[in-house]
Amino acid sequence: MKNPIFILTLLAATLAVGCQNKDQQVTTQVAPDITVSVAAQDSVTLFASYPGYLEAKNYVNLVARVSGFQVASNYTAGEPVAKGDTLFIIEPTQYQDAVAQAEAALATAKAEFYFAENNYKRMKDVANSNAISEIDLIKSEAAYYQAEAAVMNAEAALKTARTNLSYCYIRAPFSGRPNSSNYGDGDYITASSYMATLYQDNEMYAYFSIDDAQYMRFMQNFKNKRTSLGHDAVRLSFSEPLPHEYKGYIDYIAPNVDLSTGTIKVRVVVKNPYNDLKHGMYTTVHMPYTRSEKVVLVRDASIGTDQVGKYLYVVNDSNRVEMRHVETGEIYNDSLRIIYSGINPGDKYVTYALQKVREGMTINPVGQ
Repeated sequence: MKNPIFILTLLAATLAVGCQNKDQQVTTQVAPDITVSVAAQDSVTLFASYPGYLEAKNYVNLVARVSGFQVASNYTAGEPVAKGDTLFIIEPTQYQDAVAQAEAALATAKAEFYFAENNYKRMKDVANSNAISEIDLIKSEAAYYQAEAAVMNAEAALKTARTNLSYCYIRAPFSGRPNSSNYGDGDYITASSYMATLYQDNEMYAYFSIDDAQYMRFMQNFKNKRTSLGHDAVRLSFSEPLPHEYKGYIDYIAPNVDLSTGTIKVRVVVKNPYNDLKHGMYTTVHMPYTRSEKVVLVRDASIGTDQVGKYLYVVNDSNRVEMRHVETGEIYNDSLRIIYSGINPGDKYVTYALQKVREGMTINPVGQ
């Protein structure tokens, strides 16, 4: 039979070892590292977004005004051309011949006018001495005016011939970029044929529409100077990010409301120095409509949702987590959310890993 004192001593030793192991486990449970941010306070300008589309500042369809074979196409599609550059040449030979014929006809008319004018002067001189009949004087006068009219007709015909000849050379009415043509050298071109479109795209127009109620609110904010319409106040965004940022200013608001849609058309001028913007592109126009002073901003991704509403995990001075329900506002700069109540500027809140924390949990806050 074993000694009872030995058994009690062994049991006490076992319990002592177990308690020591438990204490070691407790001391090894350290607070987890959790990323936190500090609620910021700032003055923000809020934007309203509208779907829109782009148009080149100027664009024109180049159309043939005479018929003939295309002799040359003097541009590269999509590359810039200067105002006055010759883009197409349509066979000018027959129109050059017409100019030469018109010049000859004018010279003939001027010669006949010279003769008729001098003849009329002589007739008037001798008519005073009754050397000719009155009818001869009238005939010479009529011949004079007829010759004068013939000169005017010949001058008009020459002007028309020269105009038709100029139509053989299709020139750029302004600097821009032409698209490709459907015709090549040697193709026969008929008058009124579409040749190409020239786009003046160094500046673009972004068109969008707002309803009349939004317009009234916007104008009221502008009157109260809570909205800035500076040179780069309006922003553009696209379905896919472009290499450069594009901003502009409003230069036109329609003087009427479209009764079929109840909207007002608005135009924004945007510079296009890198040629990223193209005629006909769809865009989203972000127009400033009000400015809020000293609002609280937090990361939108840090906000959770439960049955009560929106909440944030706030970290107190003891590094304990508190769940606070907040009143949220508009999104700002794509990633920040305005908070109207529930959190104060300077409060720390859990930024990521919301599912890893809970109410009352002690953490080791890690700043970003």
